[in-house]
Amino acid sequence: MKKDLLVVGVVIVLLAVLIKGTNFQTVDEYYLTHIDDITSDSQTVTVSIRCDEVLKHWDDLDPALQSEEFVPGDGVILAASQYVLRPGDTAFDLLERVTRYHKIQMEYQGADKNSFSSVYIKGIHYLYEFSCGPLSGWMYRVNGEVPQKGCSQYELKNGDVVEWVYSCTLGQDTGGQRGNGE
Repeated sequence: MKKDLLVVGVVIVLLAVLIKGTNFQTVDEYYLTHIDDITSDSQTVTVSIRCDEVLKHWDDLDPALQSEEFVPGDGVILAASQYVLRPGDTAFDLLERVTRYHKIQMEYQGADKNSFSSVYIKGIHYLYEFSCGPLSGWMYRVNGEVPQKGCSQYELKNGDVVEWVYSCTLGQDTGGQRGNGE
């Protein structure tokens, strides 16, 4: 009997220590506290997410997505904003952190799942490859140029401007073409 009480007592003490030592947070609390604050000595990058071209190709857009809920009237999913650049951050690392923080839906295919050995962005804000025609999908630019590397291979530098843009014509409408060796 005393042995059973001792075991129960130890279990209660362990549970109390575990509960007291654990910082429970809601999902909102987690994301709001896990983005870096910009200080005077922070290295920063500017990021935006836009789908302007969808507005010009509205008739090609999947009818289920023809709504302000999926395509904002001005094409801006995330206005240009500055974020802290962490050592080794890639364009993908930053996109993942920013979309989580702002609760923007994003889906990707891991680098190990394709022949390019880089993460592939399948969809952002419910706009996927082919959602707006056979040549549509997400691309990224850094300082106005389309890098010749996948987003998880492109390491960012202080002051870079990263734009995630939805193209409806394989990059011709966003200033950067994919394919044809580019």
